[in-house]
Amino acid sequence: MNLKLIIYNSALLTMIYDLIIIGAGPAGITASVYAARLGLKFLVITKDIGGQAAASGDVENYTGYQFITGPELAAKFEEHLRKFSIELRENEAVIDIKKDDGGIISVKSEKNNYFARAAIVASGKRSRMLNVPGEIEFKNRGLTYCAICDGPLFKGKDVAVIGGGNSALDAVLQLIRIAKRIYIVNIASDFTADKTMLEEVKIAKNVTALHNAKVSAIIGDKFVKAIKLDIQGIDKEISVEGVFVEIGLIPNSEFAPIVARNKHNEIKIDSYNRSDAAGIFAAGDVTDVAEKQIIIAAGEGAKAALSVFKYLAQPGKLTNSGAVRYS
Repeated sequence: MNLKLIIYNSALLTMIYDLIIIGAGPAGITASVYAARLGLKFLVITKDIGGQAAASGDVENYTGYQFITGPELAAKFEEHLRKFSIELRENEAVIDIKKDDGGIISVKSEKNNYFARAAIVASGKRSRMLNVPGEIEFKNRGLTYCAICDGPLFKGKDVAVIGGGNSALDAVLQLIRIAKRIYIVNIASDFTADKTMLEEVKIAKNVTALHNAKVSAIIGDKFVKAIKLDIQGIDKEISVEGVFVEIGLIPNSEFAPIVARNKHNEIKIDSYNRSDAAGIFAAGDVTDVAEKQIIIAAGEGAKAALSVFKYLAQPGKLTNSGAVRYS
């Protein structure tokens, strides 16, 4: 099969892919599986494989699995991905995406420049920071953003989980059987997590909830020793050896100013996963799709790949031989 080529000068030839997929979480992996089955020439660029799914706790709402852990589900995704001969660039972060007058999309990573006729942004989200004194100093020295990754390190210790939504309560459920005592520091007056999670947390004997509480500082020497709180105007210090920050997620969309985003910096898409820039699609948690769930991200990835295929099927976009020159 001939390669698609783009001429930048008289000497240098660079491949043009049909599609570049940015990210390999549930959305990116599912899009990749569909793209492979559709016979597209594509590339996947990602910092990691599994995304937020790999950092999730127990998953009881993914169809086909009555119960599976996040890492186990992510491993299943990766196993499926690697059944195909997919060109994959791991541990590589995308820093820019542009489109030229000829419709060619350029994706710039920390290591290279890549070109395609279409792109799917499935870069997911990352943990939101507290932005308080001590957070940066004690990151990975008692302060973490992943209970399932680092929870076992705090066996028999007092810890604090910051947040009141599903992410926070999921972290608490991971820690109940590990930590000695867990303080939930919630800035709101009540939890916003799912009812099933709340029921499990409420019956745990080693959990204390602190509502209307705001973290003002992380304290320690070599490692975390305590947290300072503002509870309705009253300063309070609690001794803990671990802090798990679970206050929400930020979409990884900074590299894509070319597309429209909402006030939360999520990429705006239509029902076909199209952004407002022709040829650039998006799927999963990085988009403005209302619900952020593993199963929804996977479905959106499938839908995005199918939409890309239809887009590329337009005259001049995709050929069976792949022998297209652009200058």
